Order: sequence, then C-alpha cells, then structure tokens
Amino acid sequence: MAFSSPTTEDRPLSEINVTPLVDVMLVLLVIFIVCAPLMAQSLRVTLPAAAAEPLTESRRAAVTLTAEGALLLDGQPRSAEALTADLTSRLTAEPTLVVELAADGALAYERVAQTVSLLRQAGATRLAFATRGQS
Repeated sequence: MAFSSPTTEDRPLSEINVTPLVDVMLVLLVIFIVCAPLMAQSLRVTLPAAAAEPLTESRRAAVTLTAEGALLLDGQPRSAEALTADLTSRLTAEPTLVVELAADGALAYERVAQTVSLLRQAGATRLAFATRGQS
C-alpha cells in the first residue's frame, strides 16, 4: 500500500465498523413504521357497556334490525327501499323526528353500518342507538 509505513505489521483490526449496523437498524425502523398502522387495525377490541339515559323524545321513529337482517319500522316489516321512502316522507313532515335504531347484538358491524347509511340517505340527522342497561 502506498500509505502504509514500513513498520506497520499486517494485523487484524480490533475496531468495530458500526456503519452496517446503523444501516440495518434504519431499515428495521422504516419497516416498523410502515407495518405499525397495519398491525393496529387488526387488534381486537372489547367495547364497554353503555349506561345511557332513556330517550325522552315523544316523537320518534323506531327502526329495528333483527338477527336475521330484517328491517322493521315501528314494528312493521319494510324493505330497504321502503324504509328509506317512508322515513324520507316522515322526516320531511317533521324534521326534528328522532330515529331510534335497535340492532341485534349478533349482527355484523357492516350490516349495522349499512342501515345507518340508509337512515342518513333518508335524511335522518337525529339518530339514537337503543342499548341495554348495564348488568
């Protein structure tokens, strides 16, 4: 070598090269940052029981979603289109009408979300969820 002195012997280096270690750690950090949001979405959550006061509104429309997926408006079976049409006409006549949604606990969240979307399409701005009291 041109830079070595004639007195330098060939001996192993006793120093640790930290550059590859830093590179590996930065790659792992980037992988963790990218994967962390994906892992957070798959966490299981146990929701707390709701302690709510009873609905005191005298004018309300009771929408029920049974375990089989049937829709009822004030106890009468309705299709999704008929429910939207009936609620639209009732909400046009009375804009302060409260829509109370009672959904069976065995239903998938997606089905409840679809029903809420139907209620919003009908023009419902005041929505109440029926719950059981805490046991």
